[in-house]
Amino acid sequence: MDARTRTIDVKAGDWRSLGAHHDGEGTNFALFSAHAERVELCLFDESGRSEVARVELPEFTNEVWHGYLPDVKPGTLYGYRVHGPYDPANGHRFNPNKLLLDPYAREIVGDIPWSNAHFGYDIDSVEKDLSFSTLDSAAAMPKCRVIDPRESREYDGNPSVAWADAIVYETHVKGFTQLNPAVPENLRGTFEGLGHKAAVDYIKQLGITSVELLPVHAFPDDSHLLDKGLRNYWGYNTIGFFAPASRYYGPKGLRGFRDMVRAFHDAGIEVILDVVYNHTAEGNELGPTLSFKGIDNFSYYRTLPDNHRYYINDTGTGNTVNTSHPRVLQMVMDSLRYWAQEMHVDGFRFDLGTILGREPEGFDQRGGFFDAVTQDPVLSRVKLIGEPWDIGPGGYQVGGFPPGWAEWNDKYRDSTREYWLNGDNCAPDFAARLLGSGDIYDQRGRRPWASVNFVTAHDGFTLNDLVSYDQKHNEANGEDNNDGHNGNRSHNYGTEGPTDDEGINALRERQKRNFLATLFFSHGTPMLLAGDEFGRSQMGNNNGYCQDSEISWLHWENLPAGCDALREFTKRLIELRKQQPLLRRANWRDGMVIDWYNVDGGAQLPEHWLDGNPLALKLLRDDLEGRDGIWPELLLLFNPVDADIGFNLPKTGGSDWRLELMTSDPTRNGDIATEGNKYVLTARSLALFRRT
Repeated sequence: MDARTRTIDVKAGDWRSLGAHHDGEGTNFALFSAHAERVELCLFDESGRSEVARVELPEFTNEVWHGYLPDVKPGTLYGYRVHGPYDPANGHRFNPNKLLLDPYAREIVGDIPWSNAHFGYDIDSVEKDLSFSTLDSAAAMPKCRVIDPRESREYDGNPSVAWADAIVYETHVKGFTQLNPAVPENLRGTFEGLGHKAAVDYIKQLGITSVELLPVHAFPDDSHLLDKGLRNYWGYNTIGFFAPASRYYGPKGLRGFRDMVRAFHDAGIEVILDVVYNHTAEGNELGPTLSFKGIDNFSYYRTLPDNHRYYINDTGTGNTVNTSHPRVLQMVMDSLRYWAQEMHVDGFRFDLGTILGREPEGFDQRGGFFDAVTQDPVLSRVKLIGEPWDIGPGGYQVGGFPPGWAEWNDKYRDSTREYWLNGDNCAPDFAARLLGSGDIYDQRGRRPWASVNFVTAHDGFTLNDLVSYDQKHNEANGEDNNDGHNGNRSHNYGTEGPTDDEGINALRERQKRNFLATLFFSHGTPMLLAGDEFGRSQMGNNNGYCQDSEISWLHWENLPAGCDALREFTKRLIELRKQQPLLRRANWRDGMVIDWYNVDGGAQLPEHWLDGNPLALKLLRDDLEGRDGIWPELLLLFNPVDADIGFNLPKTGGSDWRLELMTSDPTRNGDIATEGNKYVLTARSLALFRRT
């Protein structure tokens, strides 16, 4: 008997539990598709190569197709074939010749060996996507796996780090571990490797409170990258919003992710996931049919109102997920709750987050997604970080996200880089960024932590390369160095790339310390890119999205001179920030007195802001007076100029100033400077003083 005609007992099941849910005896399958005509569930053997049964889901309730199979157990591999109209002009792209992934699959097994069969149309036809493909894709498709729900129930609780205390460390599961000699070789590149004691201890000893992981949702390698011998390293091309990327599995498989999270939690460190709900890996009308496109294209994606054949492309990736549809919004919300409740993560950073606030008329701070998250009893309690831009109309929304959200603040990045290049008239904007960007975030009860401050991130130069290269060097990406940002606000200080010139290297190290000190002494939430604490280089590549190679992986051995010293300096900065409330402001209404001074020791008047960039900042909080080890008053001196500057130190009411840290000589502290006297600050450096 043909497996496809094999008789299998199937009951009506429950339409309310989307996905595949095992109850101890059988499994309920439910799939949303408003426009399908019928849905077939395909079951496969353990290899995923042979289809052992095909079952038509018997019920259609509230636009959900569903059925219950009494004998289907955890471990079963499955996929769907969805029947309906193939009518691209009206937004419908059903093709039952294509095996489709369940949008709610908790595990996805296998890679995609790309072929013409993955496309819903005849890829060789002159009609392109208006044609229809009869090629069967099942043999070359990954499969979904039914999981045992009991595996996710054991848990002790999350660290719940206060936002004002958070110090974020952006890293990559494989990149952090692949070359790390402290991680067992069989665990490198895996969730279990990142959760290994050596990795967790390293991050904890830095003083990090919250690890932010580049995407770990299931994603494929794009065919055009594989053709060039490259891979999708960053992972911003999701195909399964509930399934971890199996490429990061270790010996324990799915459980390894939960064990990693628990290891960080046991160390008091949160885990934040970078998530990509703005688009999927199916691309535009010429892209493959892997899941959503074949299940209900018109519901899952935004299409042009006057021709539904084509997609709205506010993401720059070919398609845009339609969160205005209630079932699509439900999928996103269900996915977030799944990762928060059953995978126990502590927060999310939303790639191209502006997309999620888009309604048909444009970005709306009161859009359905934002309203849903704000009122959700689970998600309103986790950390929510938006990347507040996309490429659509009105897509730049820094400061435009609703209360409760933090945002990547690229204005901080750009202003800080410009300041340490001593750009023209950049001091006023730098001053605003240093103090938490109150001009952007001090509204509607938002707090300074809403500004996630960063100098570098995965996208762009590393800190070492920021001070070592004038130009990007992305030749290894195979795009003739045309990819990646051109305006990096970087400088090589005399030589492009590595050099033996001691003077250049000394200046580069000082500038690294300036950037790091600025980051950790700024109000807001600091985010450190993994490896910047010891000067990691990508050899000038500022777009390592396709470099699953030593270009992107962190190197831990045979590092250049100065790496250990920079790491120790970073630890010291983080410890100072943790100890001193003046450096990690939690509230705009805390009574802090902020005074800016010019180099002569007088108040910084409006005309002084455009008279060169050296700055003196004094912070005072009387309520901190008398608290053991806490400074009630501090002074920061900034000199981005390529010349030593003498500062007349402001008054303290009779006390002196004690030097705590200087970037020109990180080993030096304890100098006592009297108010009103001149203190000479080395070119391109900063200094931190406290009142004695």
